Amino acid sequence: MSPALASSAPAGSTAGALGSSLLALLIVIGLILALAWIVRRMPGLGPRGHSALKIVATLPVGMKERVMVIEVGDRQLLIGVTGEQITLLERLEQPLPEGPMQKPDFAGVLERIKAKK
Repeated sequence: MSPALASSAPAGSTAGALGSSLLALLIVIGLILALAWIVRRMPGLGPRGHSALKIVATLPVGMKERVMVIEVGDRQLLIGVTGEQITLLERLEQPLPEGPMQKPDFAGVLERIKAKK
């Protein structure tokens, strides 16, 4: 066997091993990125907010405007939220009872829209 043939055989297998290692690395990085995207999209799986800050109640007053009661530590604040800013409206002396946040039912909203026409 000539020296040129002996040195070319290991180089080919090294390149193949390097290629397959690189492919495996790209697959692992792709899986990590895909899982990170899924975690951000699914509610409840993403990073949690700070436990001392909670939304107690919210009331929409326009397309992008709403009034919210938030709890910061042991205080409750009434804030106004628009597309451009957040404004403190009142510091509540009597805290609101914390209950489940209710979303308006679709049928009721539809009936009100029909009644207006």
